Order: sequence, then C-alpha cells, then structure tokens
Amino acid sequence: MKRPTRGKRLALVAVVSGCLGLAGYAMARSNGLFGLPSLPDIGRALFARVVAPLISTPSSSPRMVSTPANPAAKSHPQDPMTTRDDSGLLRTYTRSGTINHENAFFQPIGTNGRSCGTCHRQDAGWSLTPREVRARFEATGGMDPLFRKNDGSNAPTLDMSTVDARRHAYSMLLDRAVIRVGIGIPATAEFTLADVDDPYHYASANELSLFRRPLPSTNLSFLTGIMWDGRETITPFLPPMHAGQANAALVSALIKQASDATIGHAEGLDPTPDQLADIVAFESGLTTAQVSDDEAEFLNDDDAIGGPRTLAIQRFHVGINDTLGGDPTGSLFDPDTMALFPAWRGADSHDQSRRARARASIARGEALFNDHPLTITGVGGLNDALAKPSIPGTCTTCHDSPNVGNHSVALPLNLGLTDASRRTPDMPLYTLRNTSSGETVQTTDPGLALVTGKWKDIGRFKGPVLRGLAARPPYFHNGFAATLKDVVDFYDTRFAMHLTALEKRDMVAFLRSL
Repeated sequence: MKRPTRGKRLALVAVVSGCLGLAGYAMARSNGLFGLPSLPDIGRALFARVVAPLISTPSSSPRMVSTPANPAAKSHPQDPMTTRDDSGLLRTYTRSGTINHENAFFQPIGTNGRSCGTCHRQDAGWSLTPREVRARFEATGGMDPLFRKNDGSNAPTLDMSTVDARRHAYSMLLDRAVIRVGIGIPATAEFTLADVDDPYHYASANELSLFRRPLPSTNLSFLTGIMWDGRETITPFLPPMHAGQANAALVSALIKQASDATIGHAEGLDPTPDQLADIVAFESGLTTAQVSDDEAEFLNDDDAIGGPRTLAIQRFHVGINDTLGGDPTGSLFDPDTMALFPAWRGADSHDQSRRARARASIARGEALFNDHPLTITGVGGLNDALAKPSIPGTCTTCHDSPNVGNHSVALPLNLGLTDASRRTPDMPLYTLRNTSSGETVQTTDPGLALVTGKWKDIGRFKGPVLRGLAARPPYFHNGFAATLKDVVDFYDTRFAMHLTALEKRDMVAFLRSL
C-alpha cells in the first residue's frame, strides 16, 4: 500500500475532532449524563497520541506476513500482527505495524487485576472464545483476572472456594465466552418484571442477569452504536459522520465506554484523562480481518481484496448504502454490498486444485450473501416499523455497510433470539408485563428495552461488524450459535431461504474469509 498523502493524513486528524470539544461529549456532560475527566484534558491527551503521529512522517508500512501455504507452517506465524484460527490466519493492521502492549488498554488500572485486554484478545478477534477461556481456566485453576465474581460468574453469590466450584460458577463464561451484565428495569419503563426463572437464583427487577459476548475492540470506525444494546451511545451517530471525520459522537461514546468498563468490569475508579486517551487511541487504530484461508490461501491474491489493509481504507459514512433510503448522498441501496471476491468467481472452471475450488466456493458464498432472496417476517424494528408483514430482501438488507457487514445506521432488531422458545436451561428467563395493556412476553434478554424502557424495544440488538468472524466464535449476542454453520442454519430456517447443502457450505466459506 502506498504511503498516504499529506492531505489524507491531515484528513485523518479529524478523528480526534470529537475529543477537542465537539457536540456529543459536551452535551452529555452539560446534561449530567455521566461524570468523566474534563473534555479539554482528554482532548489534549488524545491530540498527543493521535494527531501528532498523523502529522509527522509515518514509519514504513508493515510488511504483509509471508507464511508458507501449508497449514502446519501457518500454525506458527512469524508476524506478531497475525494470529491463527480454525480457518487460517487473522491479521490486525495498525499504522505503526506493531501492537503497543504498554498502552493503558493492557494495563490493570482497576482493582481486580483486569485490563481491557483481559476480555479483548488479539488471538480471539479482539473478543473472547470458549477455547481461549478454558485454556486460561485450566492454566490458573480459575484464578486468572478474567474469572471475577462481579461479572465473570453466573452470579456473584455462587461458591467459588475450590477449582470445581469455580468451574461451576463460571460455566457460562467457559461454555459460551459470555460476560454477565447486570442491568435493572428503568423506573419509567413501560413494563415490569412479572416473573423470573433464574437457574443461578440471583436476578431481580433491580438487576437482571444478561449474558452477552464481548464485542470486538477493533474496526471501530464502522460502528453506529456502542454495545449490543447501544447503552454507551451518548448521542445518535447521524450523517454526515464519516469514518475518521466529524466523529464526535463515536469518540464520546468510546470515552464513556472505556470509563464505564474500568469502573464496572475492572472494579476501578474513574480513569484519568491520559488513561482514557491511551485506550481510545489504541483501539481506534486497530483494523482486523482474515488474511489467509487454509485452502484458498491469501485472501488478497488474484484481484481479491480481503484482509485488513484494504479494510483500513474502506469507504464508509453513517447511512452509506442504507436499505431504507437514509444515505445522505442520495444514493440508492445496492444489494451487492460485499465485493471482496468477485474476481474469484469461476476460479475452478479450468483449475481443479484445492485452492481454486476453495476460492470459487468463497466467491459463490459472497454472491449468495448479496443476492439469494429471502422474506423478512416478524422482525421487530423492521416489519413493525414499516408496517409491512413481509419484506423481500437478501442478507444485505440488514448487513448493508459495504465490505463491512453491519448496518450503516443504528438499526437494532429483534430476530427472536431471546424468545422463550429458544431458551436453553443455562439462561435465565424473564416474564415482562406491559403496564398499560397487561400483555406479557417471555425473554432471556430484554436488550434495548432496558435502555429506553420501551415495550417495542424488547429483544432488540444491533448487528455487529462481520469482519474477522472466523476468529471469534460463538455468534450472536448470547453465543447462541457455536459455529458459522449454526449461524447459516439459523437464518436458513428463520427466513425460509431453502439453501442447499452446497450453498450452505459456500456461505460458511465466505463468512470465514471475512
């Protein structure tokens, strides 16, 4: 990749414009929504960490890892920016070509030994996986900082005095790599808690136990809301916010999230402006994607554009390619949202090698993701919002950000993942009653409704960025799907896609190449 021009580098300076006193953070502070160190202090600290390096001459571009094609060699990558997953190699790109482990992101600035890096691991796609969690448990007998009763355990009241007791107390973390989030029902909510069935005998209206996956702390410039339920989003991310420009709302939300995570998950005090600036600058500089597949090999070969280097310069703005016509440029929705591998279509027509067949499968899966028809029914936040019982669409109707895969505006949806019919015995079940109508609904997680207090928001969650999927199973907010095959099976059944066995394999091949 060519070194960015000075004009482009200066454009990136806008990344920190939100740290220097722009709308979202200032508005939140003036309204008393949260208490954080002063905005100028954080702005100055972020300027030193982000703006100054952008203006100065950058270091030479990091080399792309050059690892032999055979899987045995790939299991020991020589590049610290590259990690191994079940499909191949995942790579994180940073401007410096390094990961700075001296950053506050990796420092235990709370009281329980945790840092941001405790739950956001590079080799797990900057999230957690059950495999990685279990390895830490076995290595430490469940004493690693990840295993803390405040939110790592199924309930803070469980016995944790022995290894066996801890293995039971942390079973949800071990099995699903989920963290327990405790949130109460808002006093002004349109519903009350009528009943709770909690296998861990802890949850109440004051603190529902909600088991959620840690979202990746990478690819943050494409976000339109912070956290699964958006609770760290101070002000809406609205057009014309571009990636790296005019992003006051995003920076404000990341500052708030870093502070709240330190106070809550790490059981610490308010972080200092320098610590917050360190964390936000570090995670904002990460771009992560799958770079190599064991069978298809490098995902940026032969005119394909997989990998993190192209993702780092992917065009994006809030509302881009919005399904509902919200693109501020006036452009219409294009269902061919994913365009990483069209050059590989027909790769096996004259070449029957394993590599050619794998590349053709990935390309077919991408085409299915873009074009295979499905009928959207019963999706809260979409069918009800448009007053249409059925909506013709494709996967990209909801995953519309080009080559990224989340929705380009905040669009939390209820796919039915928290319905009582999908509840497993390890999940609490809550019966909520509408205070006006008396209607009841059962859910394992009210989602957005615990932020807004709105009945219609029960079970609604945002869709995550899809890049780097192969490195961070399980999937969905609660780890409902153990594998990408389970994800495809869910959507095939949920929306009657009628995918063939080959089409399912192709779709999985595409998703794991992201």
